Amino acid sequence: MTTLQGRTLLMSGGSRGIGLAIAVRAARDGANVVLLAKTDRPDPRLPGTVHTAVADIERAGGRAVAVVGDVRRDEDAERAVRTAVDRFGGIDVVVNNASALDLRRTTDITMKSYDLMQGINARGTFLLSKLAIPQLAESDRAHILTLSPPLDLRPQWAGSYLAYTMAKYGMSLVTLGLAEELRGAGIAVNSLWPRTTIATAAIANLLGGEESVARARTPGIVADAAHAILVRDSRTCTGNFFLDEDVLVEEGVTDLERYRAGDGDQPLDADLFLDPVGPSR
Repeated sequence: MTTLQGRTLLMSGGSRGIGLAIAVRAARDGANVVLLAKTDRPDPRLPGTVHTAVADIERAGGRAVAVVGDVRRDEDAERAVRTAVDRFGGIDVVVNNASALDLRRTTDITMKSYDLMQGINARGTFLLSKLAIPQLAESDRAHILTLSPPLDLRPQWAGSYLAYTMAKYGMSLVTLGLAEELRGAGIAVNSLWPRTTIATAAIANLLGGEESVARARTPGIVADAAHAILVRDSRTCTGNFFLDEDVLVEEGVTDLERYRAGDGDQPLDADLFLDPVGPSR
């Protein structure tokens, strides 16, 4: 399979950034997309809502429906699954994209923020994946793709931002466990993580503003890598912690400069949980 035409993706988040880029890339094939997201009304700090995302997906050639809700709430996640079944007849792909970020150290972070990250990142990924399994089992090319990092237990990551590391690694543990649990059912379960920082609102607002954006890549690199994974054979491509640039190199893409967000003079920043970036391709 080389296309997602006619396939149905259920995604958490996706109003903007990487999630929206993945959804739009799938829509260019003619995919159906159900977005479970909270952003119902414009926020002056963030571009886009779940409704503008649906419009972008439909302009790209896909069909889409917005489910306004919170992936932490069982009833909202259940409603998103029902919507995918009612509107499009089933689910072929789950993309666990929703995530919360707070890099404060243990003595500074509030328990409200800790609970938010655990609820969205770890619990939300587990919940949406769990609820979709019966529908995924009916698909001949079923995939769960989670935007989470490789599991690296060197202490530097937890020692720098323990609460966030616990939440993101919780997502990755869902990949590790479900890939084994669902292997016999032919449901692929993988994680995808950017090798470099990605030019999103989170980078601009939380990790250094425009200077950080200049040292990042565009969301398109993650979207293209996600597409390449999702068209692979779900019975053989499972249990992987992919990096976006490695996926594209496997696909024969050797020039990654097209994905630079800046002018090309700035060195690229490694994303969190990864060692510094080497010479660019």
